[in-house]
Amino acid sequence: MKSKLKKLVPFLSLFFILPAFAQNVDAGISIGPEGLKSFYFSISDYYHVPEKEVVVVRERKIPDEELPVVFFIARRAGVEPKVIVDLRLGGSSWYDISFRYGIYADVYYVPLVVDPGPPYGKAYGYYKNKPKKQWKKIKLADADIINLVNLRYISEYYNYKPEKIVKMRGEGKHYTVINENIKTETKGKNNKEKNKGNNKKKK
Repeated sequence: MKSKLKKLVPFLSLFFILPAFAQNVDAGISIGPEGLKSFYFSISDYYHVPEKEVVVVRERKIPDEELPVVFFIARRAGVEPKVIVDLRLGGSSWYDISFRYGIYADVYYVPLVVDPGPPYGKAYGYYKNKPKKQWKKIKLADADIINLVNLRYISEYYNYKPEKIVKMRGEGKHYTVINENIKTETKGKNNKEKNKGNNKKKK
């Protein structure tokens, strides 16, 4: 009985904490519980971890937009996400945690066909002004790492142009909102293509 209850805890937590998280997103770019659940699911699916593990990390007060960073570093470092969370909550910056495991700025780079503006401009300015062989020496700020990791994960997960994500982020949209918008857009495209295929078969 105790074992069953223990397994249910993360899912019960998800039910109770999602409404509270939804309130923390800025007005005008708000997202409901289903949108947040979708964000957590996409993280779990992309990084190949159980969804309940994403919820457990969030329960430890890691902000939504930093969840992908936890799993990105953990996978690269070959350690459990809990180890990364402990370091973060202990006061370490994302750069310091990355450096600890031999993960440098070159790993965070996402190729773009345009020069991005805020909030990516500063990081890409570093990459642009240094030879590629010196990228490992670049010291990225927490915001840079958060933006680059989310940019990579969302663009790769949905096979979506990163430049479009850069534009949405530049408009002030939270990554949970960007994730939901792209999910809705790609789902709509898939349905249209499916309908076209069905119409051709009927002819």
